[in-house]
Amino acid sequence: MTAALHSLTRRDLPPLPPGPTQVLMVCLGNICRSPLARLLLQETVTQRGLQARISVDSCGTGPWHIGKPADPRSVAAARRHGLVLTHRARQLDATGDLDRFPLLIAMDADNARTLVSRGADADRIRLLRAFDPALADVHDHQTLAVPDPYHEADEAFDEVFRMIRAAGHGLVDAILAAQESA
Repeated sequence: MTAALHSLTRRDLPPLPPGPTQVLMVCLGNICRSPLARLLLQETVTQRGLQARISVDSCGTGPWHIGKPADPRSVAAARRHGLVLTHRARQLDATGDLDRFPLLIAMDADNARTLVSRGADADRIRLLRAFDPALADVHDHQTLAVPDPYHEADEAFDEVFRMIRAAGHGLVDAILAAQESA
């Protein structure tokens, strides 16, 4: 991990601007991991009645799937847990997204490096799994990655779903703490 990404595995958040916090979930193609992350974080926000305080979107760093729906295996993993995943893939808009979203949640360190190369302040980027309470003592960016299941079997999508869900409440708690300290 480069020195520029020293904050990647931190569980505290950078100072957030006043008002609702806009969170951008980022992966490579925006059809597998980040759409599930958006869905699951939004579910947590809704369950906790925090819609006025936190909003969530997702994007990919690459252009391969722009305009396409979520991978059917992501949709199926969500459905197996009683959730409906509707989504159209989009690519990171370096100008608009980096201005709009104060908090960038990357699925892995490669996504984080791409965000920095496109102009994101590294202090605004965190790995999603850094917020999983079961991984509180882990600071290795490889262990904290949500692996890309695109070239894997269906079971990999269920594992990714589990990883993302495990980190959701911790991320929301960190956002609330940062909002309250602002």
